[in-house]
Amino acid sequence: MHNVLSGILENTRREVEERKTAVPFETLIERVGTMPETADFGAALRGREGPVPACIAEIKKASPSKGTITKDFSPERIAREYAAGGAAALSVLTDERYFKGRPEYVALARQHSRLPVLRKDFIVDEYQVFESRVIGADAILLIVAALSDAQLRAYLAAAADLSLAVLVECHTKEEIDRALDAGAVIIGVNNRDLTTFVTDISVSLKLKRFIPNDRIAVSESGIRNFHTVEQLAQAGFDAVLVGEHLMAQTDRTKALKELLGGRR
Repeated sequence: MHNVLSGILENTRREVEERKTAVPFETLIERVGTMPETADFGAALRGREGPVPACIAEIKKASPSKGTITKDFSPERIAREYAAGGAAALSVLTDERYFKGRPEYVALARQHSRLPVLRKDFIVDEYQVFESRVIGADAILLIVAALSDAQLRAYLAAAADLSLAVLVECHTKEEIDRALDAGAVIIGVNNRDLTTFVTDISVSLKLKRFIPNDRIAVSESGIRNFHTVEQLAQAGFDAVLVGEHLMAQTDRTKALKELLGGRR
């Protein structure tokens, strides 16, 4: 995979090895035992009433495709703005090199919004699953394209043991099949091509039929207006994940309400 994703994954593996030296796995396991219970991320996505999907609003300062999205960055304030705008849950970027995130943003977002929080990062090692629990996440992201079937199953099992929900991200029918075979409950369809970072909503519309109705279906990326949200709702998606569009707004609360049709 000679693309953006492969570079991010290579860098992530190096960083994880460095973190293992600084904080051994045994230490993480001990810390897990001191953590409070997680919030039910899946229930937050399924528990919305009305025709509009639940929204996972994303907190990120930068991205590889856009560079710095906002200079006026405060995860605490943004979390409050999203909660006021009707978000059902939050997604928080913790990758530092490519997204200018930090692990501590997870706890800050949870504290200031009281919403379930997804740790958005590139999980390539079981160490990160435990790490996610320790930094206060309620859910993690697993990208099928970045993992073997054995890794996918192992990390899903580890997350279940830690009471972490898992958003399993797919880009093709084959990846959805792999996610389902591994036991994924929350299936995300990323409209962003991770080789080019171009978004196309039709990816979600084409792939929804391969996700069983007993799973939670999430459309990710490229969602910028209520019309698109309506299309995704009609296609059967339970939730949408929106990042760059909201992060670029000066009034994020208003922008999120408008994205959801002014019904939140």
